[in-house]
Amino acid sequence: MKRIRLTVQLLYTIITNGYAYGFLNGKIYQGNLKYVCVPGLNCYSCPGALASCPVGALQALLNRQGYEIPFAVLGFLFVFGSLMGRFVCGWLCPFGLLQDLLHKIPLFHKRKRLPFHYILKYGKYAVLLLLVCIGSWFLFGGSFAKIPAFCKYLCPSGTFFGALPLLAANEGLRSQIGPLFFWKLGILIGILCLSIKVYRPFCQYLCPLGAVYGWFNRFSLVQIRWEKEKCISCMACQRACPLDLKPEEISVSPECIRCGACREACPASCIHFGKHQ
Repeated sequence: MKRIRLTVQLLYTIITNGYAYGFLNGKIYQGNLKYVCVPGLNCYSCPGALASCPVGALQALLNRQGYEIPFAVLGFLFVFGSLMGRFVCGWLCPFGLLQDLLHKIPLFHKRKRLPFHYILKYGKYAVLLLLVCIGSWFLFGGSFAKIPAFCKYLCPSGTFFGALPLLAANEGLRSQIGPLFFWKLGILIGILCLSIKVYRPFCQYLCPLGAVYGWFNRFSLVQIRWEKEKCISCMACQRACPLDLKPEEISVSPECIRCGACREACPASCIHFGKHQ
């Protein structure tokens, strides 16, 4: 399961960020595919990105003149949320893959969660509300100077996959580096360093896309089922779960990213992938 998941993550990242010309020349692809969103956190400004990030697209539509409801992006999130829930986070997110790889580095004593996890896990909902939905036009710019606040002030995926490759390949952009870049670089470095010790800290505590997909986990088509009557209460699944979820939480928790570690660890074969019933 681990090898299959890693293969899917790598292939998805390569396919959705496969515009090699952009990486070589420091230019962003702006063809017709950019009108399409991909389900994971995939920065529009990545020079290899062939499609758009749903969070960035949502902010762009919210920032248009007037107060139109962005039905297209909301519909996209509803469809993928209903089909997959946070399976998207576990299998189809490039920044999630980066955190997974960093966590494999054999340094530090590994932790599944930060202290005060049960409070901090609501941070991603605060980011979704304050930066994506409200902050874009109210907190940081006013209703007449709308700004994509999450992308501009926080998103580490945009810094890693977008800003750094563009700066490396485009000398003209390096002369425009200012305080905002160093602010976001500091956030990126902090999250990457923390990822070595704590499993997916950005996904657990800050990602607004994870907050959206988490709402669908309880009833999405892709599920991980726990058969209580077969369970021998050995708790091998919880020990294997990178998020420390109990077996009764697997099917319903908005934190579960459907990685399949519990299924692989279960000696009684009472945990398996299945569709919503």
